[in-house]
Amino acid sequence: MIENGNMNAAWRQVKGNKGAAGVDGLAIEQSAERIRREWEKIKAQLLAGTYRPQPARRVEIPKANGGTRKLGVPTVQDRLIQQAALQVLSPLFEPDFSSHSYGFRPGRSAHQAVLAAQGYQEAGKRWVVDFDLASFFDEVNHDLLMARVRRKVKDLRMIKLIRSFLNAGVMIGGLAHPTAKGTPQGGPLSPLLSNIMLDDLDKELEKRGHSFCRYADDCNIYVGSQQGGERVMASITGFLEGKLKLKVNRDKSAVDRPWARIFLGYSFTMHKEPKIRVPEKTCRKMREKLKERFREGRGRNVARFIRETLNPLLRGWMNYFRLSQTKGFAEALDGWVRRRLRGIIWRQWKRPATRFKRLCALGLDRNRARKSASNGRGGWFNSGASHLNHAYPKATLEALGLLSLSDLLLSPTNQPLRNRRDT
Repeated sequence: MIENGNMNAAWRQVKGNKGAAGVDGLAIEQSAERIRREWEKIKAQLLAGTYRPQPARRVEIPKANGGTRKLGVPTVQDRLIQQAALQVLSPLFEPDFSSHSYGFRPGRSAHQAVLAAQGYQEAGKRWVVDFDLASFFDEVNHDLLMARVRRKVKDLRMIKLIRSFLNAGVMIGGLAHPTAKGTPQGGPLSPLLSNIMLDDLDKELEKRGHSFCRYADDCNIYVGSQQGGERVMASITGFLEGKLKLKVNRDKSAVDRPWARIFLGYSFTMHKEPKIRVPEKTCRKMREKLKERFREGRGRNVARFIRETLNPLLRGWMNYFRLSQTKGFAEALDGWVRRRLRGIIWRQWKRPATRFKRLCALGLDRNRARKSASNGRGGWFNSGASHLNHAYPKATLEALGLLSLSDLLLSPTNQPLRNRRDT
């Protein structure tokens, strides 16, 4: 693990991720200086099995359902050690992981999991057993996890190092809190440890001959009937809670039709040959995120706002949802984005006199421009009204640089991916 080539590769990865500082307050470059200065001491501790990581800094990310996702941000030095460990541990476990596991693995992706789910439905598995593990990353039993790590890792120093990261604790309000269970999200090792823990679930499902897709703690099992799904739900819940000591959230887990559930942000149509689609709930989350950006865009140059703030978000979101085989969601979101931009423009004009002049300059006749400029209605009404649509049609906003989600979805570069199923 501490060989120069491995450590240098780990540092390049940590530096490239550009993460935040941990509890020590040291950013990437400051940490680099300290690690270089103290490397011999750090290496000696690693070799002796006495290295002790610092607690992770607790960060809570708001979730769409009103809760929060708890993240633990390790120090840059601890992220480096975790990354170096990951690079030697991953090749030990990776070859034996299930082909139905798609999360946080080299050459595997959420897209492949969604395509596999579509394939099961095409084969006649028209019911899904959708498991939701309650706070999975906070509930992992350390003893059970370490027992699975020891199946392949024989170096006691590495075992002690992994255990020390699990027990490092988190810093909340200036106080360190021990972690008796869980694998805090935020460090490089956490995804591998989660796959090690859930590999037993994969093996159990394979032994029973089930058709399933798992991405981290999101697991969908596809069956031919509701009755069969209920049996699977009961037996696998018993396995998860009995053998793996994990909690199944019964309120969010269900046996249902695939088109009524969401898997990795996607859903499906109810056709005999189902199409991949983006459900309204997923679009609603995107609109909430966009609303935050639009609030930042008030008072800014519209073209620059589109180029620097809006387009990167739209492009990244569409890059993930490019598997969709329906386009209505993209057209609706495009129209909503254009309306929001028109609302920003209307508010920037502020006064009726300014609005009258701008509307006239953009081609409205004087009488219509005068009535529109002084209608006394709010920004949201005017952003959807015909006078502002006439002044700033779709072509004008696209000339300012605005990306079209519909065009991105239908781009020829996306077609081969949507027609390919890698399982």
